[in-house]
Amino acid sequence: MKYFCFLLAALLGPLPWAAAQTPNATPLQQALRAGRDQRRFLLVGAPSAEHPDFKRQKALLAAAADQLQARDLRVLDVFYDQLSPTDHQLAQRLGLRPPAFGVVLVGKDGGAKRTSATPLAPDDLFGTVDKMPMRRQEMRRRGQ
Repeated sequence: MKYFCFLLAALLGPLPWAAAQTPNATPLQQALRAGRDQRRFLLVGAPSAEHPDFKRQKALLAAAADQLQARDLRVLDVFYDQLSPTDHQLAQRLGLRPPAFGVVLVGKDGGAKRTSATPLAPDDLFGTVDKMPMRRQEMRRRGQ
């Protein structure tokens, strides 16, 4: 019996430590993970929703909502003061440069495909997306 308890303690002992070493995913991480292989993301980063470039980018995208949907493209607003330290690092790794305005196109594979420090015109954005190999496959499958 002592041997069994010792063995059980030895096997289960590291579990609390392992759980403590596995942090919960943060909101930006969660969104990107949940959409991986299913959708593309456009991260629109700014200090606030009142930033002039942020407002301009949102207006440009609002006029192209159908095209965003056709390309499996989801827009994520990234306000730097609302990010956890982990999400802040992730945003920087993908190409955003807080506190400056920025836009990053993230492909279905999770990699940054295009960055811009100024609002991105929908035609430029869609031109980039439409050149991607996965998008070309999608277009062939859909007969476009």
